[in-house]
Amino acid sequence: MRLFLLLSLLAMLAPHAQAQTLLNQKMSVEVPGGSLRGSLLLPKADAPIPVALLIAGSGPTDRNGNNPMGRNDSLKRLAQALARRGVASLRYDKRGIGQSQAVASDESLLSVEAYVADAEAWVQQLRTDKRFSNVVLIGHSEGALIASLAAQNLEPAALVSIAGSGRPIDELLREQLQGRLPPPLLATAFYILDELKAGRMHEQIPETLQILFRPSVQPYLISLFRYDPAEAFAGTTAPALIVQGTQDIQVERKDAEILHAARVDAELAIIGGMNHVLRITPPGQKAQTASYSQPELPIAHELTDRISQFLHEKGVLPDSS
Repeated sequence: MRLFLLLSLLAMLAPHAQAQTLLNQKMSVEVPGGSLRGSLLLPKADAPIPVALLIAGSGPTDRNGNNPMGRNDSLKRLAQALARRGVASLRYDKRGIGQSQAVASDESLLSVEAYVADAEAWVQQLRTDKRFSNVVLIGHSEGALIASLAAQNLEPAALVSIAGSGRPIDELLREQLQGRLPPPLLATAFYILDELKAGRMHEQIPETLQILFRPSVQPYLISLFRYDPAEAFAGTTAPALIVQGTQDIQVERKDAEILHAARVDAELAIIGGMNHVLRITPPGQKAQTASYSQPELPIAHELTDRISQFLHEKGVLPDSS
């Protein structure tokens, strides 16, 4: 009886121990302007396994999901959770960010098209690596739009949109600014958004709005406002999963529903209590804000459970994983 119990415990622990054996490898890929830098997290495996390219959200967000406003390690935590389920991942610093800063030290040179080309370069490199069976695109927040646009050209094994907007980003910005600015300044912000949407830059920006509309970031915003995330998602054909948390204060459930309406064959996962940085939090602005700077918080278990289940269903992640 004791021997049977011991063998049972060993059988339970063995998969967990194997999943914890990881290779953390620095990676780079050549793109116009220089080399992008990233981190590969590779679980031990006897055969090729799927690899996910993790694409970060807007602004100066690095490979781990962090920016100058706070460290939460959301993408690093996601990579670790995926590895425990037998999925490798490559997360990277976007051009102009972190160790990829030299690729675009001038932010006025940034564009959505360049971000999409960078994602495509990573995928092409991963596809030549015999350690991987296929490539999955996982985009978070604005990265979900980049993933959708890249997927149109790449035909990945699967596409996962996490907290991605379903509406044009200028519309989302209008909603986020509403009630947060005094009426005269809000009117100015809306006028600037109209101009950028029309492709026209403005040099004279009120000091209060510089963080959003400084002249050096306007070329990127003009490129961003050209795209409708729902249309981009509708243009993809890879098996797709849409994930949205109910406690997200940046992107709403209706955005996920808009994306789902654009592709009714995609799977939709609404995760109760999950916020924008992939943590389970109580309602309220205070708890949300705090979580953006709490890297020690575990990410939502249901998030990686749903991704793993989806990849199994689509045959991307073999049962043996």
